[in-house]
Amino acid sequence: MTVRTMEGDISEGSVPPYYREVYEALCSKKDERVQGDVFQRLLSKTDLPCAVQNQVAEHVEFKDGFLSKVSLYKALALIALAQQGKQPSPKLLENYIQDFPKPELGDLKELQVLRMQSSTENPLVLSLSLTQLLGRDVVQVELIPEKKGLFLKHVEYEVTSQRFHTSVYRRYSDFDVFHELLLQRFAYRMVPALPPKRMLKGVLTSTSEREFIEGRRRALRRFINLVARHPFFSEDDLVKTFLTFSGSDVQNKLRESFKKRGDEFMTCKIATRAKEHLPADIQAQFAVSRELIRNISSSFQRLRDRAERMAVRSIENATDLLMFGRDLSALGSDSAPVPKLGSASNTWGALRQSLKGLSVEFAVLADKAAQQGKREEDDVVEKLNLFLDLLQSYKDLCERHEKGVLHDHHRALQKYSVMKRQMMTATVQTKEQVSVEQLESRIVQQENAILTMELRNYFSLFCLHQETQLIYTYLPITSSILAAFVSSQIQGHKEMSEIWNDLQPKLNCLFGGSNGAPSPPLTPHRGDWKVPAAFCTN
Repeated sequence: MTVRTMEGDISEGSVPPYYREVYEALCSKKDERVQGDVFQRLLSKTDLPCAVQNQVAEHVEFKDGFLSKVSLYKALALIALAQQGKQPSPKLLENYIQDFPKPELGDLKELQVLRMQSSTENPLVLSLSLTQLLGRDVVQVELIPEKKGLFLKHVEYEVTSQRFHTSVYRRYSDFDVFHELLLQRFAYRMVPALPPKRMLKGVLTSTSEREFIEGRRRALRRFINLVARHPFFSEDDLVKTFLTFSGSDVQNKLRESFKKRGDEFMTCKIATRAKEHLPADIQAQFAVSRELIRNISSSFQRLRDRAERMAVRSIENATDLLMFGRDLSALGSDSAPVPKLGSASNTWGALRQSLKGLSVEFAVLADKAAQQGKREEDDVVEKLNLFLDLLQSYKDLCERHEKGVLHDHHRALQKYSVMKRQMMTATVQTKEQVSVEQLESRIVQQENAILTMELRNYFSLFCLHQETQLIYTYLPITSSILAAFVSSQIQGHKEMSEIWNDLQPKLNCLFGGSNGAPSPPLTPHRGDWKVPAAFCTN
């Protein structure tokens, strides 16, 4: 029997021998850790539902895409308990006082194959699904109602991370510093843009300010979710610090984190060997993908614009329905005396009293129409905007690649060419030896700079190839958007239809009551029905 030092503690001596055997089968012999993609394959062998697999992965700590030995033990315990039907969570391990069960993972030799598959794979290829990306984290960004600051008021946001189980407060300036450092750290990756800090100049009203702040909140939420789900950003200390640090000097904390690491080229193990993994036709592939993604972006922009118009129409319809009901109520509330002109005047006097109550039904209709507009905005427009933000970040990355690395490389080559000509001229003119030696030293430095620039260029292409794959990984979100759109329409039309159907017999009763007045064509097309007595007027 294994001995556990304290309740819920996981260590080398607290797990069954089988856990250590699994670790030996999976761990990388170079640094004694388990690669993240190996662990993902292990999860797929468990036959657990995808949602449960994501929950297990969510509660396991990854460091630079690897699991430590203790993290793997924790994951194995969660897998075993999940296979028994329990809900995987850290509290489950904390409160578990028995020996950890043995997970069902098959033969150990098959697990060794998982590691071998990883070692032979091209690191250029991202083997991720949309479900895995979306399951990395869900971050909420909510507006703090009151403005902070003694003199200069500012808006503050509550940022809640599902992955880290944290809730922190951030200002726009915190997002701005975070974004700036992300660009410096991951210059060769898709870093989403931030929304504008201030409103554009023009006529400012309280309504327009509220709409601007709400739009910016939504954009910040999209930004941080794209960052928190990115396969490389999500494992970086910058992101973890932004989502978890609760001190007052988060900006300094972020800068310190960046200083410790530098940019990705300086920390990535294969940065200097990126050329080895690139296909020979990388430039052609890049050109084809860029054109395809440009066309996809144009189509999604049109879809978003139409979805926005539909949401706006639903809101406008809600306003019209509400005002229609109020106008009916105002018509019925007219207290002017009705002249005695026979039966017609008596009919109007009776109907006028009944019209007052119709504003309630139309208010309910207006509420349902407003809910429909909000569903279209939240479930359809926001998802389209999320993907468009990603596509825009890809476009920005392509421009940074061409205007940044390639431009610097060409400029370095031109400078090198000039220095070589100066060297040849100096040699021919037999100037002072010191001047020639200085030129030689500068040429050597420039050659080193060119070599570094070439390595960065290949690494930039390497990252660009991976980011292109990420776009394709996100493309199946189209089916989710369409499903949300259809579901929203079905729900909206169903709710509105139910209210209209309930209203119809009441209107029939009002205009075809006991006074003998003819009934306008408001009756249903499907046969005859009886009017509920509660709706009838005397």
